[in-house]
Amino acid sequence: MNIPKLKHTDSGNFFLMAGPCAIEGEEMAMHIAETIVKITDKLKIPYIFKGSYRKANRSRIDSFTGIGDEKALNILKSVGEKFNIPTVTDIHTAEDAIMAAPYVDVLQIPAFLSRQTDLLVAAAQTGKVVNIKKGQFLSPGSMKFAVQKVLDAGNDKVMLTERGTTFGYTDLIIDYRGIPEMQSFNVPVILDATHSLQQPNQTSGVTGGIPQLIETVSKAGIAVGIDGLFIETHHNPKEAKSDGANMLPLDQLEGLLTKLVELRKVINNF
Repeated sequence: MNIPKLKHTDSGNFFLMAGPCAIEGEEMAMHIAETIVKITDKLKIPYIFKGSYRKANRSRIDSFTGIGDEKALNILKSVGEKFNIPTVTDIHTAEDAIMAAPYVDVLQIPAFLSRQTDLLVAAAQTGKVVNIKKGQFLSPGSMKFAVQKVLDAGNDKVMLTERGTTFGYTDLIIDYRGIPEMQSFNVPVILDATHSLQQPNQTSGVTGGIPQLIETVSKAGIAVGIDGLFIETHHNPKEAKSDGANMLPLDQLEGLLTKLVELRKVINNF
């Protein structure tokens, strides 16, 4: 898939979407982006910086939602320009698609909105790459209809992301059989190794997580043959304003990616 500014596409590696859950400020965004760019250039991993300019799906009304749309979008644009890398952000309404498209290269559809036709069509009509996260309540096979909505709107730049399936009330599981099934729709398929480890609907009103399994599920994804990996990371997850419970500490990212690149080489040789 042709994504502007995406480097190392001939390396044979998976591509990486990574960054903080939410844009908390320019300094933190630049620090995280610079760190990941150095790592991915060293390992020759195609890299897309991720950051949400606004968090709409929050458990409690007092949860952090953002620093302001225009401010956060301008930070995303600045990151892309400074490091010459593509960027991705979530959108939640058709109006958001129109607003966010000038600032980023990829528009991401949150899992809980993956069936919203007007949102998918609006994202498609911007001409940007559209990354659709599979609904926690949907089968892998049903995602072909989401893909078709984007195609029917005149945009063939679409990707799918596996982020776990609801298991009971407070847990998620990854069905790795769904990755090749979704790849059969002729679109790149990404594994979200952090949101798949969320533990939602906690009685505290704050989503939990099991980040100690990020390496485990990432290795399994590489073994299955994912096209891309999605990881939310932060220099201090305990102080992150959103989703800190399932983020990877930034200082652990290089070690993990190094292992995954080596594993990918082994898989590619089979």
